[in-house]
Amino acid sequence: MTTKPLDGIRIIDFTHVQAGPACTQLLAWFGADVIKVERPGSGDVTRNQLRDIPDADALYFTMLNSNKRSLTLDTKTPDGKEVLEKLIQRSDVMVENFGPGALDRMGFTWERILELNPRMILASVKGFSDGHHYSDLKVYENVAQCAGGAASTTGFWDGPPTVSAAALGDSNTGMHLAIGILTALRGRDQTGKGQKVAVSMQDAVLNLCRVKLRDQQRLERVGYLKEYPQYPHGTFSDAVPRGGNAGGGGQPGWVLKCKGWETDPNAYIYFTVQDHAWAPICRALGRPEWIDDPAYNTPDARQPHIFEIFKTIEEWLADKTKYEAVDILRKFDIPCSPVLSMKEIARDESLRKSGSIVEVDHPKRGKYLTVGSPIKFSDLKPEITASPLLGEHTDDVLAELGYDADKIATFHAVGVV
Repeated sequence: MTTKPLDGIRIIDFTHVQAGPACTQLLAWFGADVIKVERPGSGDVTRNQLRDIPDADALYFTMLNSNKRSLTLDTKTPDGKEVLEKLIQRSDVMVENFGPGALDRMGFTWERILELNPRMILASVKGFSDGHHYSDLKVYENVAQCAGGAASTTGFWDGPPTVSAAALGDSNTGMHLAIGILTALRGRDQTGKGQKVAVSMQDAVLNLCRVKLRDQQRLERVGYLKEYPQYPHGTFSDAVPRGGNAGGGGQPGWVLKCKGWETDPNAYIYFTVQDHAWAPICRALGRPEWIDDPAYNTPDARQPHIFEIFKTIEEWLADKTKYEAVDILRKFDIPCSPVLSMKEIARDESLRKSGSIVEVDHPKRGKYLTVGSPIKFSDLKPEITASPLLGEHTDDVLAELGYDADKIATFHAVGVV
């Protein structure tokens, strides 16, 4: 049997929806035994949200809970509390995204958890950090994007703030929490002690928006931001503006039309005018005279008419599909990419080959696609398995905790599990 880096680590997964499950799924991929504790009869709410097959777990659930085991447990009952106590004593990590105070009301304060297991890591997803004046607010994906600064800096300057389709608040928070858990486990190796770990969704979004915080400070100092489309002809307020499709790292870039854009909403490429690639760009476009032209040969010179340059590039793209264009441009080492639809991504053979997208067999759904590990290792290739059916592993987990068949049958009879 192949060993994995997190073999021997048992995780109690008290999370639901996306942020917490994304965290624990990642750890399950790397070998942790993740026991998803769910309410008897219903389970994680995403099991039946956005269903496409009646009476089968929704893709929302299956794509966030692979490689886990499911234990149904009513923790409000004395027997349920007893089972949870035993599980805490035999586990390494508990991950939760309950509302504030929910664990305390269950009778499992941090102090009680430490009494049961001084080595326990308690990891929490929060909307806002403890002590924040909004710490009592319920937070979902788009709320987090707005609170973390992403929405105010996304979209076009003549339109409203815009949220991203990427799960900056949910899955991103889960990734941050996974790093925190692994760090706490390493710390426990050194000290023998457990600790609490928490990541707020606001903080996780903010961490991905640090370049916008950079730009805020630059704006306050000089009053303008050269790499934004508003420079030099537009105006700046006292806050970082929305920049459309401009590059965020000081390299002008834009989404440009390719052949077929009139009927295909994704017939575009992203093209970056990187300074060191200026000469190759000119050669690729058939404009070698621009290489040494003082009106074009420096970033400062180009910025006042950057959209004229983009228009010229679009004229060059007019008879080329996005794939044809990128195949030409990559030979010149020009940073660019086709705008890929989710349909194209789902069918991308390169992503299948790398394990970034995998096909999984599910006992009720049949085959479905899901994401694989975005982290690649030289000596580990995570095997992605189906998400568990509700309560599928309840009897196995109870037996591991020392309950005999008669007691397990009694738990089922009275609705504890």
